Amino acid sequence: MERQSFPFTTKAEFLQHVSRCITRAEHKLTMFDPDFAIWELGSSATDTLLRHFLRAGGHLQLVAHDGHAVERDAPRFLRLIKDYGHLVEVRRSSQQLRQLTDSFCIADDRDIVRRFHADHFRGEAVFDGPEDTQTSSDRFITIWLESTPGLFANSTGL
Repeated sequence: MERQSFPFTTKAEFLQHVSRCITRAEHKLTMFDPDFAIWELGSSATDTLLRHFLRAGGHLQLVAHDGHAVERDAPRFLRLIKDYGHLVEVRRSSQQLRQLTDSFCIADDRDIVRRFHADHFRGEAVFDGPEDTQTSSDRFITIWLESTPGLFANSTGL
């Protein structure tokens, strides 16, 4: 496949690209956002996509600074964590990482949707561009290693 790049500036475009990224994922999805408030993780459409991915044996890793928005607004996502706990790992970033403000979703180290700053919708989606995922993939590994298990009180007992 040939690399495809799509700049975006709106919430609708961001969510459309995230859905495409999840749909294309086969093995691994990694996601980072300060709070996932605008990701619509609790929508029925996202729930359907993630359940399909996880039923097929995919693995989801997610890190956020704060899980309150998801706890409050995404009960479907909390059920998904309970239903697929063996395939979903959720972490809270360490205090030292709280200054990070970017946001991204990476599928199979091949596709990426990233917002340059979590307070804005301006970003880029790249499909079939493994070289475009490298920097964010490396950052995710660092974020993951410096984060702690658990994020959502309803699902982890924190």
